[in-house]
Amino acid sequence: MFLAEVIGTVVSPVQHPALDGERLLLLRVLQPDGSPAAETRIALDRAGAGVGERVLVVDEGNSGRQLVGRKDAPVKTVIVGVVDYVTLDGRLTYDALH
Repeated sequence: MFLAEVIGTVVSPVQHPALDGERLLLLRVLQPDGSPAAETRIALDRAGAGVGERVLVVDEGNSGRQLVGRKDAPVKTVIVGVVDYVTLDGRLTYDALH
């Protein structure tokens, strides 16, 4: 699992049937302190996340396929939660509630 920030949406009119009706979001992977990592990812959104929100992401094929409910789905990265706040070493590093 990792933290990320939603930075956009992805539209793909031609895709695997297992992805029909799924929402794809573009993510910026974050370090635990909230600073950006050097990579971006595309993930299925199962949490109703929006652009600008921080999210919790599962990045493992079997878990992703179980969340979609299809053994043959080409899924690895799935947003499973929207983050309210993060603390690191007892210090608040992110707070969406304020």
